[in-house]
Amino acid sequence: MNKEKYLPRIIDKQIERYLNSFGAICIEGIKWCGKTSTASINSESNIYIGDPTGNFQNKSLAEMNPKLVLTGDAPRLIDEWQEVPQLWDAVRFEVDQSDEKGQFILTGSATPTQKGILHSGAGRIAILRMRPMSLYESKDSSGQISLEKICNEDFKNIMIEETNLENIINLIIRGGWPGSLNLKEENYSLIAKEYINAIINHDIYRLEGINRDTKKMTKLLKSLARNECTTVSNNALKKDIKENDSENIDNDTIANYLSIFERMFLIENQNAFSSNIRSSVRIKNKEKKHFTDPSLACALLNASKKVLLNDLRTLGFLFESLCERDLRIYSESFGAKLFHYQDYDNDEIDAVVELDNGDWIAIEIKLGCNQIDNAARSLVKIKNKIIKNGGTPPKVLCIICGLSNAAYLRDDGVYVCPITALKN
Repeated sequence: MNKEKYLPRIIDKQIERYLNSFGAICIEGIKWCGKTSTASINSESNIYIGDPTGNFQNKSLAEMNPKLVLTGDAPRLIDEWQEVPQLWDAVRFEVDQSDEKGQFILTGSATPTQKGILHSGAGRIAILRMRPMSLYESKDSSGQISLEKICNEDFKNIMIEETNLENIINLIIRGGWPGSLNLKEENYSLIAKEYINAIINHDIYRLEGINRDTKKMTKLLKSLARNECTTVSNNALKKDIKENDSENIDNDTIANYLSIFERMFLIENQNAFSSNIRSSVRIKNKEKKHFTDPSLACALLNASKKVLLNDLRTLGFLFESLCERDLRIYSESFGAKLFHYQDYDNDEIDAVVELDNGDWIAIEIKLGCNQIDNAARSLVKIKNKIIKNGGTPPKVLCIICGLSNAAYLRDDGVYVCPITALKN
């Protein structure tokens, strides 16, 4: 890996910290998000299990003698370890034998049914989740505003360089794939479309060794794309597929396919938040559906810039998805977690960031400046309702927006920040 061409990733600091604390780490995440490049930068030696050289000689060696491929300077990178699942136990055993920190970095773009035959690796192998690039990592955000500082009520009122609607759409269609950054605009959707093809036609079979109904899988993915950033149920997905594609898929098949998509890191849902509110307000517990990157939903919908300019409702959901991808990356870098809020009064909060001390931040996501006032009123209303019902209110109220030339604290205490100025 050419270190001069490497774009630093937010996860780099987490990798350094974890290598100093554990014998091995495993970096998991969707293919083509940059795991191998990042792991290479942080390793001293490597072996690529998926290397086809010599009729996949490395894979054959790993299957015959796992210990042999573990030999090398530490940290040693073992790329795509899931191709030979017994490597998990081999790494765990080596870590136990030497009791040294930072020996191995494993990367994986899929999760086998069972990690390790003998041992889970708990306490020996720490798991880190890597995603496509945030706007800050791809240099599409100025990084003038820190999410961590917002969470600590450290607000900055500043002017920023304003973006436009077409640029926001381009960022959604292009996605956070490192391989897309230098493409021409007309080719932005190519990587996401090819990714879907590769997953459906090749990678799922390699993961399971079972031939699945690729047509049904594709129709389920398209239904998920139509319902991106919503709390759609499996029954609703079934109905949507029937109405739009005239296909009957039973609930067990939908659940099975969704599990496979999660194991391939193709989807990553946003859990409902309620654990720390302690309010008498009844909270729903449905997950909000997400692709790991909004470009995948665009590819499945065949949503071009022209299409999205004429469908602002879909664009709004995709913009929310873009922001929540970044919020998840930023928040996890300082030990926080991302949720969403929805109660039985139909009041919602797009994103909730829960800090490790139990405090929580309520965030609404709005594309245009004309939506900020309504979003602020909604946040204040929910905060007051939680207080009235004896709950723990959010520490900070925030609106993440797309089209604004400033970050500022409003008179009602709601902080407004453009996504193109945000970092961790």
